[in-house]
Amino acid sequence: MTTAAPGGESRLALTAGIVCYLIWGIIPLVFQVMGRLGMSPLEILANRTVWAVPMALIFVLAARQGPEVLAAFRNPRSLAWLALSAVLICANWSIYIWAVNSGRVLETALGYYINPLIGMAAGALIFNEKIDRLGYVAIALAAIGVVVQAVAVGGLPAVSLALALSFGGYGIVRKRVAVSAQAGLLVECLLLAGPGLAYVLFLQKMGAGHLTASLPSTLWLLSCGPFTAVPLVLFSWAARRIPLSSLGFLQFLGPTTGFAIGFMEGEAFTPLRGLSFLFIWGGAVVFAYAAWKRSRPELRATELVEPAE
Repeated sequence: MTTAAPGGESRLALTAGIVCYLIWGIIPLVFQVMGRLGMSPLEILANRTVWAVPMALIFVLAARQGPEVLAAFRNPRSLAWLALSAVLICANWSIYIWAVNSGRVLETALGYYINPLIGMAAGALIFNEKIDRLGYVAIALAAIGVVVQAVAVGGLPAVSLALALSFGGYGIVRKRVAVSAQAGLLVECLLLAGPGLAYVLFLQKMGAGHLTASLPSTLWLLSCGPFTAVPLVLFSWAARRIPLSSLGFLQFLGPTTGFAIGFMEGEAFTPLRGLSFLFIWGGAVVFAYAAWKRSRPELRATELVEPAE
């Protein structure tokens, strides 16, 4: 639940949220650089699972959440849920890394535009959350956008739907386990790091790995850790201190940045494909407006606790 923060902290939290989503937005460029250095999507993924562990561990120790991590490993139910969430986020990472290195950045942007709307629908179906009229309008606009996109590309936008469904499923699973974002990320990365490390060592033994190929390759692969853990921690910190309406707007910064990258890189953008994005953007605007409307009482409460400056 978002709590009202004093004025200075609220502005700092808003900045943290913006930085978080901008990092997620520019990540396609990071993975593309690695691809140009000769790294396969699987090698990038394996290194991401490995080098996210020390970064996630640093944040867990800083937050003194070590006991929470140990408790998750001792609880079979929590561990099973986190194992499932690890599989889902691994699938999401795999598809994303492959897509951005295959000239499909626009498709990834579409996936993350419709992800919040899928989350809204899933909340109603699974958690009995109420959807108002604006919510139904947003979902309908997104559905029309997906249909138009399917016509534009000659089939269902599989990459977009796979990203949206895998990340949406990840959010649903994580909502069912009472573990904080940092502690949960560390558990997930520890579960994934075993196979990831085995593959990294295999590549190195075969002389096909890039971890020690050159200084740039080493630094880029090591950067997978911060690029994975830092934005999640920024998001977790910001989400507790700024209104949900602000988060509703901010979450579209990532795919908008991705869209700009794909467009500037010259990916195919036909008029029909442009029409599909207009519907998606319409759904996103309605979604954000609905979030703002729902949180107006919270905004007024925040204003009451902010000191005069």
